[in-house]
Amino acid sequence: MKGAGEEMGTVLYFSFMIAIGAIIGGVTNALAIKMLFRPYQPIYIYGKRLPFTPGLIPKRREELAHQLGKMVVEHLLTPDGIRRKLMERELKEYTVRLVQQWVERWFTCQRTVAEQLQLLRINAPEKVVRTKAGEWADKLYKQWMDDHQEKRIHELLRPEIQEKMEKWIHEMSHCIADHAIHYFQSDAGKQRIAKMIDEFFIGRGMLGNMLQMFLGNVNLVDKVQPEIVKFLAHNGTRELLAQLLLDEWHEWTDSSVASVEALIGKERIHQSLYDFVAKAIESSGIFEQKVADVLAPYRQQVIHEWVPSMVEKGIQWVSDRVETLVEGLQIADIVRTEVETFSVERLEEMILSISRREFKMITYLGALLGGIIGIFQALVGLWL
Repeated sequence: MKGAGEEMGTVLYFSFMIAIGAIIGGVTNALAIKMLFRPYQPIYIYGKRLPFTPGLIPKRREELAHQLGKMVVEHLLTPDGIRRKLMERELKEYTVRLVQQWVERWFTCQRTVAEQLQLLRINAPEKVVRTKAGEWADKLYKQWMDDHQEKRIHELLRPEIQEKMEKWIHEMSHCIADHAIHYFQSDAGKQRIAKMIDEFFIGRGMLGNMLQMFLGNVNLVDKVQPEIVKFLAHNGTRELLAQLLLDEWHEWTDSSVASVEALIGKERIHQSLYDFVAKAIESSGIFEQKVADVLAPYRQQVIHEWVPSMVEKGIQWVSDRVETLVEGLQIADIVRTEVETFSVERLEEMILSISRREFKMITYLGALLGGIIGIFQALVGLWL
């Protein structure tokens, strides 16, 4: 009976030591976890702040916010990570679909162009569009002049255009000669020749009168007219006329763009551009047409070609400048500011919602280690 009692006492002793160790280990870890968050405010007794008050997280909230912001930028939302995400095929396809859906609404819009512009807070849309289109045309013209004003006209003309112009000049020289022949063979041409002859003699004074007396009743018009016609019909005359026109053409094309602009006048060019654009817009009747009808011819091209191309270029543009964008967004400051605005209760709730299971396991681990320590303490106690 004595041996059985001793064995029972040993078992109770071991059980007691294990229980005490487990309770101490579990409670200690649970208390340590609680002390991460509690108390929220420092506790003072007789003007002395108690140690470990407030809890670790309330005490270090500003530092935690700063470190979280730094961690997000340096290890989570890194430029390389963002760039890899941007270049994923799934993201590109999703973005293309999203933009296509948005664009599709414009191709089914039944409002007129004027109504749509008014919805966009554009009053008197016809006037606004004419003005903006004129300014746009003027801007394009100025940019073009900045790039080409020192160039010669012939440098801007394609070779085939120059060839066509020279061919047209040769044809024009023949046309001019033929029209001149037709004119001088007509009654009006004869009268013009007679007038020119009379003016010739009058201009010579006494010598003219002597020539008229010498020629007597000879009709000079009948003598001069066939010679003029023969002269105009001669190939040499036509070649001479063509060469004169070609020389003028070559002289003009050898002029600089700036000199042509100065000859015409900047203000006149600007006004002509504005008038042309305004007349084109007015004659198109575009403001009375439905948005869907105006855009219909471009639907397939816009949705299936332009949108994917623009999305690709847009993503590539962002990818090339992701470092600058991340730096400009100041993500670390955003995270820090947001965390600093959180109450301690919310921080505790957030951390526990993520790590509640792990904290419980830490508590259980403390109890387990405490129980194991209790076993060793019991063994040491029995041995001693």
